[in-house]
Amino acid sequence: MDNFNTLCWQYKRDIFNFSEKICKGIGRPNFKMMTNLLYGMSESNSCHLSKIGRALKETISLKKTIDRLSRGVDNFNEGEKLLENYNNIVKSYVDDKSVFIIDGSDITKPCSVAMEGLDIVRDGSTGELAPGYMTLEIAVLTSRSRSPITVYDRLYSSREGNFVSQDDETLKGLGYISETFGNKGIRTLDRGYDALTYYEYFFKAQEKFIIRAKKNRDVKYKGDTINILKLANKFKGKYRIDFTGKDGKKIECKMTSIPITLVKYPNKKLNLIVVYGFGRTPLLLITNLNSDDKRLSTVVTKVYLMRWRIEEHFKFRKNQYELEDFRVRSLNSIRTLHRITALLSGFVSMMSERRDESLFVAQLIEASKRIYKPKKEKAKTMFMNYAIADGIFVVLNKSKVGILHFLFPPKPSNQLSFFPA
Repeated sequence: MDNFNTLCWQYKRDIFNFSEKICKGIGRPNFKMMTNLLYGMSESNSCHLSKIGRALKETISLKKTIDRLSRGVDNFNEGEKLLENYNNIVKSYVDDKSVFIIDGSDITKPCSVAMEGLDIVRDGSTGELAPGYMTLEIAVLTSRSRSPITVYDRLYSSREGNFVSQDDETLKGLGYISETFGNKGIRTLDRGYDALTYYEYFFKAQEKFIIRAKKNRDVKYKGDTINILKLANKFKGKYRIDFTGKDGKKIECKMTSIPITLVKYPNKKLNLIVVYGFGRTPLLLITNLNSDDKRLSTVVTKVYLMRWRIEEHFKFRKNQYELEDFRVRSLNSIRTLHRITALLSGFVSMMSERRDESLFVAQLIEASKRIYKPKKEKAKTMFMNYAIADGIFVVLNKSKVGILHFLFPPKPSNQLSFFPA
């Protein structure tokens, strides 16, 4: 490929325009810092300020560049405005059939001792306790490729003075989504959110939801209170659908729909979707989606299984941009870098959404030199973001200058010319 200059210039223009949109109303100095960070992360595939500084290729010393970036992320306090402007772009990808995935994760720093607000968290990868921070993320799946786009992110610590609980942090995130997108879409949550607190919220907000139920929950069926697992074992799968597992093997699933209510809310009609085939015990899903169509159980199951794509989204951010290996100490700096990686990964997901109609995106994928090309749509969704991000990395590394010429375009000379215009 011999058009790296063209691709490089086009990506610089796109990331500059994206930065202009999300930085509307936050001031010119913050806009310049955000543009530098977005571009630097794209070229270095890292959130290290030193690697970002090298990617900017400025004429001043690297130490001065790092000091400027460090001050910028530490003093940045326009995160909410940044997220608001960003979600104004994402709104075009959201409709009534969109799937919002709510899930928590963690960022562990096992070798750190001096970071602000450092807490003890459970490492989701190893299951062991380690120093770090808790995170909450809400992502929406695009309508075409089902690629996750972050619409809310929050990094927090229980050592903060204003911390209440993890449930409180989750409710704040759900409230933000309701204010931003209304009651569009379906909220999908794992069994860690099977609590009356969330059912009460969804009943009040009148939003559609799917929650994986715990096996010790009691529900009402035909006026009687019964354990949800005992109720599920009384039914056999009425409908069948086959899924393909991560190992490529087919999984034969049988499912059925059972009308239930909660013990505390006997007047709120719900459906229990029981799915057999994903282990010894059935998968239990509680939803307020109602339909006489026999495909309801199939649709609910498919929507819930899409929830696992947020795990791939977490993995993409941590691997592609070295999210867990940041080198800043203040909590505000950590939150700023965490949000910027969320916005950048969302930008990549939006590029992935138009990969079939954009020659530029197709050329980035080609520049990444993938060994194997995915044949199935699921594989495309899972790995295309990596291909695009790697293609950006390859293209930008061919450039001898950073993005300074976009931030400070050369002024036209006022000197008279001897040649006619």
